[in-house]
Amino acid sequence: MSIGKEFLQTTIRRVKYYKDLGDKTFEQLYDADFHYQPNDESNSIAVIIQHVAGNMLSRWTNFLTEDGEKEWRQRDDEFAVHTYSKQQLLEIWEKGWACYLDTLGSLQEDDLLKTVYIRQEGLTVIDAINRQLAHYPYHVGQVVYIGRVIKNHSWKNLSIPKGESQQYNKSEVVKDPSRKF
Repeated sequence: MSIGKEFLQTTIRRVKYYKDLGDKTFEQLYDADFHYQPNDESNSIAVIIQHVAGNMLSRWTNFLTEDGEKEWRQRDDEFAVHTYSKQQLLEIWEKGWACYLDTLGSLQEDDLLKTVYIRQEGLTVIDAINRQLAHYPYHVGQVVYIGRVIKNHSWKNLSIPKGESQQYNKSEVVKDPSRKF
């Protein structure tokens, strides 16, 4: 396998893993939990979903042919408080991830060194992918953290539980959770 194909396949696998962390967090939450705001300067999970999906739709729609910051994007509104239900938020979330994953899945090895633009800044496709591989997991981590705060003792762990590292390391399970995708 070529390095370009390996890069694209492992990228998609990692992306699906991070989406899954968000999905597993959402399964544990009630409608109201999505709107919990830890403090005045923090975003709720609902706002994070709005922002991530808005970013994905802007960046990955016509990825190779248009600037990733679309004129139709309403970034400031992504950070506004709306009264979306859990179901509506999940639909927004899924729409963003579908756009992102569909575009990643359509890329070919020959595309990786092409230049794309985000806010008129030229980036190779590889750099644009890496940029988003840092951005989206950052926000997924925020979602997971807020979910853990909300659920406290009823939180269902998404990783290795405290005090179980040695047991996990000795087990026969696949150590890289992204390998299941």
